[in-house]
Amino acid sequence: RHRNPSPTSQAAATPPSRPLPPPRSPRLFRIQACRPFKGSCCRLRGCETLVLDSGDPDGFRADPRGQGGRLWRYPEADSALRADGFGENPFYHCLVAEILPASGELLGPCVVGYGIYYFIYSTWKGRTIYLEDIYVMPEYRGQGIGSKIIKKVAEVALDKGCSQFRLAVLDWNQRAMDLYKALGAQDLTEAEGWHFFRLEGEAMRKLAGK
Repeated sequence: RHRNPSPTSQAAATPPSRPLPPPRSPRLFRIQACRPFKGSCCRLRGCETLVLDSGDPDGFRADPRGQGGRLWRYPEADSALRADGFGENPFYHCLVAEILPASGELLGPCVVGYGIYYFIYSTWKGRTIYLEDIYVMPEYRGQGIGSKIIKKVAEVALDKGCSQFRLAVLDWNQRAMDLYKALGAQDLTEAEGWHFFRLEGEAMRKLAGK
């Protein structure tokens, strides 16, 4: 599992949809803060934005426990993502991975992946960064893009004085767990027995008395 920086929206016209360059390997790429185009939220297909394309079965793969997919499956996603991530007090920050054009190519950089993070606080460790979601398009995997996104989040964490970098993964995603461990992450379920709990919808309203 993993789900969409605080930079303000850029006043740029939404460019026309363009095909992504073929996933030749290796391709030059860069990781930078997401800055949405005017009138559009970030869309992964089409180079200009960052909402996943509905034709990507991996991006919209149903949770094996029957839960729904990512937030941007829903009609209200565009305004919600823009307001929550690019307003005056953002709830999340976003990095995008862009494939850079090869010599002689007319197309500009195209977004092929992203990482969404936000800041939390530990009463034991202080400032902490949490990587909520990371995604790389299937045809661009195996080039180190996901690792670069994670490393960039680690850079942000250190620049902001964080002492911890946290993330979570579903138990069926062994490939992701192997990657995180290879990068130095510790499995807290194995090491310390932590379990994460969640309240939502009716459970929250009932608890709050509303």
